[in-house]
Amino acid sequence: MVQGGDPESRDAQKGKRLGSGGPGYTVEAEMLDQYFHQKGALAAARQPDQVNPQKRSSGSQFYIVQGKTWPESQLTGMEMQKNARRDSTNQFKFTDVQRKIYGTIGGYAPLDGEYTVFGQVIEGMEVIDKIAANSVDPQNRPIEDIKMTVTVLD
Repeated sequence: MVQGGDPESRDAQKGKRLGSGGPGYTVEAEMLDQYFHQKGALAAARQPDQVNPQKRSSGSQFYIVQGKTWPESQLTGMEMQKNARRDSTNQFKFTDVQRKIYGTIGGYAPLDGEYTVFGQVIEGMEVIDKIAANSVDPQNRPIEDIKMTVTVLD
């Protein structure tokens, strides 16, 4: 993952733990099957379930998925794990499209149904790969700050 949007990250001192700042509001969760965590997905960060059981999205923080490919057996295992925590009327299932993309292009399947995906990188994925290849500190902050400019298109 490549994460951004923490207002506290602008000009933050080296070593400062980042990732918990926000604008003071959240946005309702919108998990839709057609938007999933394939490589290049743009998604909203959020607070953990124990403080955010509605899975409301951060008002500013986002992440871009780099991920990996997933074998069928792991996707099936993830479905079983997710469904063990759900009632029988709300079962999780990867679509055939998700299975194909996760098996070939990749992404990060465990986050499906947990975080709102709202976009997709349409060009410049090699930049995401370069950012993700940078060395990070123990809190996963890049050793050298990386400035991002993101343009969102309709």
